[in-house]
Amino acid sequence: MVNGMRSVLVDKLASVTQACGLSHEVRICEDIPAEEGVVIVVEVLTNKSTYNTLELTSGRMAKVGKGDVVAGALGHRQALFGYSGHVPATVSPGDVLQMLNIGGVLGVCDSINPEKGKPFDCRVLGVALNFPYLGERIGVPARAGHQRLDLAVALDTRGVPVVALAGTCMEAGKTAAACALIARMRHRGLTVDAFKATGVSLRRDILAMEDAGARRCAIFTDLGIVTTTRVNGPALTRTMLSELAAGKPDVLVFELGDGILGTYGVDAILECPDIRTALSAVILSANDPVAAWGGVKLLRERFHIEPCLVTGPATDNQVGVEIITTQMGVPACNAISNGAALGDRVIEALGLPAAAAQ
Repeated sequence: MVNGMRSVLVDKLASVTQACGLSHEVRICEDIPAEEGVVIVVEVLTNKSTYNTLELTSGRMAKVGKGDVVAGALGHRQALFGYSGHVPATVSPGDVLQMLNIGGVLGVCDSINPEKGKPFDCRVLGVALNFPYLGERIGVPARAGHQRLDLAVALDTRGVPVVALAGTCMEAGKTAAACALIARMRHRGLTVDAFKATGVSLRRDILAMEDAGARRCAIFTDLGIVTTTRVNGPALTRTMLSELAAGKPDVLVFELGDGILGTYGVDAILECPDIRTALSAVILSANDPVAAWGGVKLLRERFHIEPCLVTGPATDNQVGVEIITTQMGVPACNAISNGAALGDRVIEALGLPAAAAQ
C-alpha cells in the first residue's frame, strides 16, 4: 500500500472516522478498496446554503464549503427524507463522489430530497492510511469502527430490562422520546445505558442520549458498520445489547433508526425471536394518528409485539392522544411536553424499583 503515498492536511475529520484516531495530517495513497467503511480523503467542490454542515469527531457541527479537505468513509444510504446513494464498483483519485449525510458518508448519489438540495460534490484524493505494525511504515486502509462485527454473535442481556424505540419513519420523534425516558429514569435513581441499533452513521443521537444522562452509549459505527441492513441489523443489536448488559445497568434503552418498514433492518431485528424475547417494552413514535394506527397494527400482527406506549408528533395535542388511546387501545404520551409522565409510565410497566422522583 505505497502506490502514490503522500501526506495531506485535512480540514475536517467526519464523525464516521472517529475510531480511526486520525490527526489533521493524514497519509494517503492511490490504491482505494471500494468497500463500505473504508476511510477516504476528499476535496469539496461545491457550496451549499442548506444541509451544509458536517458532524466532526468531536461531536461539534462545522459548516462545509468549497475547497475544504474532508476525511469521510465510503457507504450507502437509502433515506426517505434525505439522500440515497451507493458505493461504486471502483474508486480512484480524481473521481467525484457525493456526501450522503452529515456524518461524512461518501458515495454516488442516486436520489435527492428537494428540501436538502443537491449534495456536496467531492473529488477523491486517496485512501487514508493507518500504520498498525509497530516499527514498520506499512500503511493499511483505515476503516470505520473499533472492532469488526461477528454476524454469529449470541445474545445475553443478563436479565437487564430492555426498552426499544421504533418509529413509523425518519424524524418521528424517537430520539426525543429516548432522551426523555433516559432523563426521567436517571432522575429516579436508575442507571441507564443506551445505543442506536440502525441507520446511517451519525453520532448526534447517542450524544443526545449521553447528555440526557445515559452512563454508556454505543452505535453500530463502533462495530465497523456505516449503514445498517437486514443482514447485519440483528447481529449489531445482539452485540450492543450483550456488551452494554455486561456493565450491569438497571435498564437498557435503544433506538431503532429509520422506520419499521425502512431499508435499514428494523424489521429483521423485530422478526428475531431471541431479540423479541429480550424486549421488556417497545415504544412507538408516530408522525400522525394514521401512522400510529399502521405502526401499532404492524407491531401486533407482523411482529407479535404489543406496544407499551405511542409518542411522537401524533401526540402533540390532546386530540391525537385521545384518538390513539380510544381507537388503538394503547397509552399515548408526548415526550416533549410530558416527558416525566412518559418515563414514569414506562418505569411502572417495567416494574423497576425506581427511587422517588427528584
